[in-house]
Amino acid sequence: MGYDIHITRKTHWFDDEGPTISMEEWKAYIASDPELRLDGYAETTLGNGAVLRVKNEGMAVWTAYSKENTSWIWLDFSGIVAKNPDNEILRKMFQIAQVLGARVVGDDDEEYDADVDMVATDDFSQHDIPPDSPVPKRPWWKWF
Repeated sequence: MGYDIHITRKTHWFDDEGPTISMEEWKAYIASDPELRLDGYAETTLGNGAVLRVKNEGMAVWTAYSKENTSWIWLDFSGIVAKNPDNEILRKMFQIAQVLGARVVGDDDEEYDADVDMVATDDFSQHDIPPDSPVPKRPWWKWF
């Protein structure tokens, strides 16, 4: 299980209602950003040699990610989501959100700014956040 970070216009990323980012807006943004490429799928080879492929019309690849041993970073259009992003990815997501008139928020509804600092949060539990996540843990997390 991982921790997702979302680009959203909604009050809470998980709300059923609220302003959304359309597929057309997402595709237009990708076309304007030379660091992104719209593939429509994410694919990786597993340790046993099998290939895992996930298809999604809005699946984009961030090709300018700097980390070694990582060929691609995928951004999924199921709300524009990245799983377990580091600070570099969070900064890229913030840049995208600014152009789309949106916010960058984590699974616990905490919001991030350009410096990947948490700027706002609601009172949600963080018991599912992995230890290496850039998401700051709340003091009561250890009790869960």
